[in-house]
Amino acid sequence: MPGIDECLLEAMALPGARGAALVDWSSGLALGTAGDSPVGDHETTAAETAELARAAAEYESFAPGPDDAGAPGPPVEDLIVTTRSGYHVLRFVETSFDSSVFLHLWLDRTDGNLALARHRLRALAEGLVLR
Repeated sequence: MPGIDECLLEAMALPGARGAALVDWSSGLALGTAGDSPVGDHETTAAETAELARAAAEYESFAPGPDDAGAPGPPVEDLIVTTRSGYHVLRFVETSFDSSVFLHLWLDRTDGNLALARHRLRALAEGLVLR
């Protein structure tokens, strides 16, 4: 089972990967980073993506409904933001503690494969060991 650094290196091996990070969405801090950042600073990117993740995880529109009540893990599996030049995939990670972390993968739109990235990030999130 990979740790943070190994997980991010595996994410960076995906076609079109430009940058990857593991972010705590409750604090906005990057727990680990690899590759580039869209704004040139991983900490700024972590804080900005954490705001988006927090909104999705906490707003009633995306929170678990009556059918999902009591389901383990975060209420949202992943978020995808499409820009003119790339994709941002945020995959929430289920943890033994408060599940407030997510993987952020930034993909080049020309070279990236969104379906493959989602599939691979799911597997990475499930196998990630937070130490």
